[in-house]
Amino acid sequence: MPIYEFKCLDCNESFETLVLKKDEEVLCPKCKGKNVERLMSSFAFKSGENFTPSSGSSSCST
Repeated sequence: MPIYEFKCLDCNESFETLVLKKDEEVLCPKCKGKNVERLMSSFAFKSGENFTPSSGSSSCST
């Protein structure tokens, strides 16, 4: 399921939310504002035998 990262341009809150439909309205959980922008998310990739996350948030071993 697509979970996207957003940033509220009104209160500067960063958050993640599940978006099921392309035209679904996303509201800031802090201020309930509609003025949000979707951020580019980091992702992990597998190269050879090593699993390398692009951010240090989590890792898996294969």
